[in-house]
Amino acid sequence: MARIRKKTQATPAKAGTKMQLKWVRSAIAAPVKHKLVVKGLGFTRLNQIVEREDTPSIRGMVAKVPHLVEIVK
Repeated sequence: MARIRKKTQATPAKAGTKMQLKWVRSAIAAPVKHKLVVKGLGFTRLNQIVEREDTPSIRGMVAKVPHLVEIVK
């Protein structure tokens, strides 16, 4: 019999909560998937700070490239 796992509930962020992200390391030698994540977050330049909604999808993207991006606020 297969076991069924319950999905873990992420704590929902307050509506309208923003987070600032900073691109701190070049993605030149990074895998293509990491480059696509950085581009998907909206970065165009190194040391750029962007403001994004604090959602589980954005947090998941940041978790994929913690060596390239940091959370400022």
